Amino acid sequence: MGIVIFLLSVSLLVAIFFLCVYIWGVKSGQFDDDYSPAHRIFFDDKIEPKSKNK
Repeated sequence: MGIVIFLLSVSLLVAIFFLCVYIWGVKSGQFDDDYSPAHRIFFDDKIEPKSKNK
């Protein structure tokens, strides 16, 4: 029975830790921009025209 109480308390501490990290991420703005990261790959590099050296 002692191991069950130990495992429950450890899992509760881990869950509280992840909840705190999530709340910190939301407050610091980590999840504000949800549109552009998925489409950023299409617009990052500009293609420069090749110049002819003759």
